Formats: sequence, structure tokens, C-alpha cells
Amino acid sequence: MADKRTIEDLSLEELEQVLAIKRREDRQTRLQRMKQSGRVIETADVLPPKPIPVQDPPPQSDPSGLPAQTIELAQDAISRRRVVPEFEDAIDRHEYKRKDSRAGEIWRTFVDRSLLFVEMGAVIGLLILGFTLVNGLNILRDETAAAQAAADAQRRAGIPTPVPTPQLALARVVLPSGHTPPQDGVSSFNFEEVPVALRNQIAAQVYLPPDAARPPATDDTPLRINIPAIGIDQTIVQGVDWNALQQGVGMLQNGANPRNDSDNVVLAAHNDIYGEIFRDLDQLQPGDQFEVQTRSGVYTYIVRETQIVEPDAVEVVESQGTAITTLISCYPYQVNTQRIVVTADRVDA
Repeated sequence: MADKRTIEDLSLEELEQVLAIKRREDRQTRLQRMKQSGRVIETADVLPPKPIPVQDPPPQSDPSGLPAQTIELAQDAISRRRVVPEFEDAIDRHEYKRKDSRAGEIWRTFVDRSLLFVEMGAVIGLLILGFTLVNGLNILRDETAAAQAAADAQRRAGIPTPVPTPQLALARVVLPSGHTPPQDGVSSFNFEEVPVALRNQIAAQVYLPPDAARPPATDDTPLRINIPAIGIDQTIVQGVDWNALQQGVGMLQNGANPRNDSDNVVLAAHNDIYGEIFRDLDQLQPGDQFEVQTRSGVYTYIVRETQIVEPDAVEVVESQGTAITTLISCYPYQVNTQRIVVTADRVDA
């Protein structure tokens, strides 16, 4: 099928090919004329010119030298416009362009790699600089801290040691194990049981840090309590603060031990939170027995009485002149406005 496109529809490369064909035809025409006029003599060594691959007759030209009529091309050439014929004089030009393109690509590759090495060097330099700065800051910080510590120690050496101020013990204000009624399993120490004027003084004794140092156990320190009547067999924690009672049965730090004949060993635990260890304390009856174990032995106690008291009835934790153990928990269950107190006498072996 012939190509019906006009000059305006042709690409620059197609125009160049058309002009090349035109020039080659002109040269062949001039050469033929010169042969006819005798100005060119053919020799046996002269090779015949290669035929020009022209399928259609050359178009007529207008005075400007451009084709004045449309050029018909095959349908193949229209669908693949980049595939165009090449002439001998064009081959050298394309080869030169390819060589030039390869040289330019080699140069660009060299430049790109050089820039990459420069960037890598800059990054490494920045990392080294950053490490040096951080290391220098750490050294400066350590030297400053050491100088401050030395100056602080020197100033402390000149401060006289004050006489310690006696603290009001929590057990002298309110009985242990007090807490608010649990809401969705959450409860806290009930400061409403403490007089307003004393709350700030005892606040630090309620919530001790988890890693607070507790008195080391001795051979006479209670370590375990066993109450068969209500199914209790628990180890004993030193202290009756909030953190101690979270762990189980706590012992009031009043210096008492089961071996002494006049000491009151006070043990407390919660009844409705943190395991509800003393939940059934109200079921103990006079005559029920339980045991308190230390490193040096096991001591047996017999329940004497059970009483319900107010939270400030701190006299129940005082010594009664005989060897006794007092068990304390909140009461009633999940109301916790009072205390249940069970008093038991030691049975001498």
C-alpha cells in the first residue's frame, strides 16, 4: 500500500533519507551525461555502480528542491517507522556516532564511580567525626561527674550529723491490713482510717519500695504459719506495709518472737484481695490450734478468743505479759470498716 503522507507528516530522519536518494540520483544522472559527452572514460577496473534500491520513480521536484508530490511507502514502513534503509555514506556516520556514544558512556561511568567513591569517603569521614565527638562528650561528662562527686563529698564532710527525729509508727495509729473495698479487683490503703493530722507522717510507711531492705531473719524469726482448721499454710513476710501484705502473711516489726514468754507476735493478712488468705479467720473457734515455725523450732498456739474492733484499737497489738500470737484482718468481707482480731496462747512444751 502506498504512503499518502505529505512533507509535513514525514519525520526528520525520513526527510534526510529522501534527500539522500535525490542526491544520489542527481549524481548518477550527471555521471551518465558526462559519459555520453566523452568526459568520462570507463575502464575495466572500474566497478559498476551498485543499483539504487528505489522501487518507485523519483518524485518531481519544485523549484525549492523538495518533492512536490506525496510519497508512497509500504504499510510495513508505516508501522515500523524506525526501520529505514541506510546508505554507504550513512554507515560511516552511524559507526562514528556509536564510537562516540561508547566513549561518552565510558566517561560517564568513570565519573559516576568517582563520585560514588567521593560520597562514600565523605560518609565515612562524617561517621568518624561523629564517633570522635560522642567519645569526647562522654569523656567530658565522666570527668565532670567525677569532679562534682569529689566536691560533693568534700562538702558533706563539713556537715554535722543531725540527731534522728523519732518517727510515729503506723501500728500506733491504726491496725494493719486496712484497705478500701475492692472495686473490680482494685483496692488501696484506706487513709480515711488515719487522722488527717497524721497522714503525712505515716504515708512513707504504707507504700515501701519493692526493694526495701527488710530485717534479716534470725533463729527466732517466725517463718511459717499453719492453721489446719481453715486450711492455711503460708510463709511469713517481715513487715505489715502494703507491699509486704501483697506477698502473703506479714509480721508486725515489734521485736517479738515466739520463744519469749511475754511477747505478742502479731500476724496480718488480707481477707478479700491478694489471695484472701485470712478470708475464713472468723470461723476459728476457741480451742482450735495452729503452729508458728522458726529456724529453731515449731510453736503451738490455742485460740483463746475472737473479737471485732475498730481500726484504731491498737492496744490489741501490745504485750499482755504472756506468750501470745494475734491474727488480724479486715472485717466484714469486702466492707473492711473494722478489724477481726484472733488471740491465741502459746502451748508450752
